[in-house]
Amino acid sequence: MSATLIQGEGLRLRPFRLADIADITAGCADPLTQRFLDGLPYPYTEADARWWVTEGAPAAFAGGGAAYAVADPETDRLLGTVGLSNPVAQRGQAEIGYWVAPWARGRGLATAATRALAGHAFATGIVRLELLTSVENVASQRVALAAGFHPEGVRRSASAVRGGGRRDLTVWVRLADDPPGPVPRPLPDLPGGRLTDGVVALRALGPDDVDAMYRLHTGAEVVASRVPPEPPTRETMEQHCRNAPNQWLVARSATMVILDAASGTVAGNCMLLLDQPANQGMIGYSLFPQWRGRGLATRTVRLLVGWGFRHVGLARLWAGTLPENVASQRVLERAGFRREGLLRGRLPGGAGVRADSTVFGLLPGDLAG
Repeated sequence: MSATLIQGEGLRLRPFRLADIADITAGCADPLTQRFLDGLPYPYTEADARWWVTEGAPAAFAGGGAAYAVADPETDRLLGTVGLSNPVAQRGQAEIGYWVAPWARGRGLATAATRALAGHAFATGIVRLELLTSVENVASQRVALAAGFHPEGVRRSASAVRGGGRRDLTVWVRLADDPPGPVPRPLPDLPGGRLTDGVVALRALGPDDVDAMYRLHTGAEVVASRVPPEPPTRETMEQHCRNAPNQWLVARSATMVILDAASGTVAGNCMLLLDQPANQGMIGYSLFPQWRGRGLATRTVRLLVGWGFRHVGLARLWAGTLPENVASQRVLERAGFRREGLLRGRLPGGAGVRADSTVFGLLPGDLAG
């Protein structure tokens, strides 16, 4: 691929220049850029930027890839970079990547640059583009979706981490004949970032919630309702909280923190597990002991039901409880769910035995009137 000038939405893609060295250095030395681009030198210096302009970027083009400066169309100042790497000619495939300078973030430039270079790549013979992101890099995953890339899975331990260890990478792919995007979101963001009825509030679970979630899910009563009934390790809970935003974006599950709306205190957590082929979702919830008996669980389920039917567009919601969990069954019934039956031996229980599950279901029409 030759270093052709490419016009995009509010930007232009052009070859790098020596005048870009200061901005490249500042952008690549930025902590957020360094956090997710493990291949960058650390510390990043002007000598590294000069090498990139004079040798690294030209070598990318010579090897069948591309390396462009993302520039302001009016001032020509560098705003970031976008490029193609790891080309596989016999497959018509390449990998697309980008970073945006701190002074240019929040303007949709990564999405616009990705769309522009993807369009150029497809026009010049590429048929498949891969975009790889850290599982924790939610902002980059949102760029992928907005630029028309579909999630394809996770490559375990696919990238070396600076300082030691390895990290998983999520794989996003756009084909030449795919619509330009954005990719529809089966699990949309919460309206305004939260659901609330004025008494209870729900927000998305994230990495900062590890301490509270570890305390919650190692409590004896919550452990008894887990499948299997075993407490998580601290490492498992850290991974769960780190991965929760990704699971939401790839439309597997929406996991939320339950808050007391007045104080903002964490009262528990809940989730909606999506079954796309059946257009249905399974819900679950847990509360700290001190927040039980106040009606918060029922309010939480009603908020999940409203979001699931109105915003996600589901045709059915269901939940399962252990037969002896009468309190949870009452919560579901107060929220409108109907008891549908007993599934014998559905769940792995303790000591190698199986546990039964009482199933409750809810259809949109059940709430009429």
